Amino acid sequence: MKSLFKKDGDVSLPAKIRKPSTMHVYQKSIFLFFFFLVLIGCNIKKKQVSEYTGFEVGIVADCQYCNCEAAGVRHYRKSPGRLRQAVNTFNERALEYAIHLGDFIDRNFESYDSVTPIWNGLKSKKYHVLGNHDFSVADSLKPLIFEKMNIKDRYYSVVKNDWRFIVLDGNDLSVHGALTEDKRQQTDSLFNHISSKDMPNLKEWNGGLGHGQLAWIEDELRLATEQGQRVGFYCHFPALGEEQAHNLWNYEQLLAIIDKYDCVKFYFNGHNHAGSYVQRNGVHYLNFKGMVDTEDSSSFATVTFLKDSLLVKGYGREPSRSLKIK
Repeated sequence: MKSLFKKDGDVSLPAKIRKPSTMHVYQKSIFLFFFFLVLIGCNIKKKQVSEYTGFEVGIVADCQYCNCEAAGVRHYRKSPGRLRQAVNTFNERALEYAIHLGDFIDRNFESYDSVTPIWNGLKSKKYHVLGNHDFSVADSLKPLIFEKMNIKDRYYSVVKNDWRFIVLDGNDLSVHGALTEDKRQQTDSLFNHISSKDMPNLKEWNGGLGHGQLAWIEDELRLATEQGQRVGFYCHFPALGEEQAHNLWNYEQLLAIIDKYDCVKFYFNGHNHAGSYVQRNGVHYLNFKGMVDTEDSSSFATVTFLKDSLLVKGYGREPSRSLKIK
C-alpha cells in the first residue's frame, strides 16, 4: 500500500490532504448546533435559578426593655433574654439582614446599654425602625438615640435583590419625637385636624408622617416602579389593622399613596402588641406581636422572600403564614 506520508527531516507530514466530504461538514455543523443549544440552555437555567433564589430576613418587634417591674402583660426585664434567643436563632441562618420594628426600649436612656450589645451580636446586617418608646428619655438625650441605634436617617430605604425596602419614621410628627420647631408645628396641626374628626387613633402615643416624608415616599415608589422593583414598608405604627386605635395619625394619606402603586407588596409593623393581619388591594399589612408581652413566651420571626410568596416562620407566639404576592 502506498504511504500517505513522507519524511521531511524528523517530522512526518501528510503527502496529500483530502478535503472533508460535504456529509462530514454537515454532520459537524449539526453537532456544533446542538452543542451550542445545550450551552445556551444551561445558561438560561443558571439565570433562572439565580433569579428565583429566595433570601431570608429576621423580624423583631417591641423588645421594649427597661429595668422595671412588670406592668400588666409586659415583662420588661425578660426582654434581653428573649432578644438573645432571637439573635442566636438568626445567627444559625444565612440572613440577608435583621430589622427591629421599633420600641427597642421602654424608657430610660441607659436601657440601650443592656440590649444594644445583644443586637450587635448579629452576624447579618441589622436595621432599626424608630418607635414611640425609643424617645422615652430625657429631652436633652433625645438627639443621642440615633447614634445609640446606629440610625443615620430617621427614614430611609434599602435596595436588595430587586426589592426596595422603605423604612418609615412614624414619630416624624409626634408628641415624643418631633425635635424641631417646624415638626412641632406640623404635629399640632395634624393632631388638631384628627381631633375634629374624633378618630380612634387620636392617642398621644401614636404619631404621623410629615409633608417631606410623604413626598419622599412617593418619590421612592416612582423610582421603584421605573426600576422594576418590588416594595415593602417597615414602620413601627400600623397603617391598617383589625382595629384602628394604634394606626398612624394620617394613615389615610399613606394608604392613598400606596394604593396608586402596584409595586407595593407588604407593610410590616409593630406597636400593637397583640398583632394583626389585613390584606388590602394585594398588599399584606402584618402587625408582628410584641416580644415584651407575657411572662413565659417570646415572639419573633424570619421571612423568606420567594418569587411568588413571603413565607413567615414564627417563633413563640408569632404565627407562621404564607403570603402570596404577584
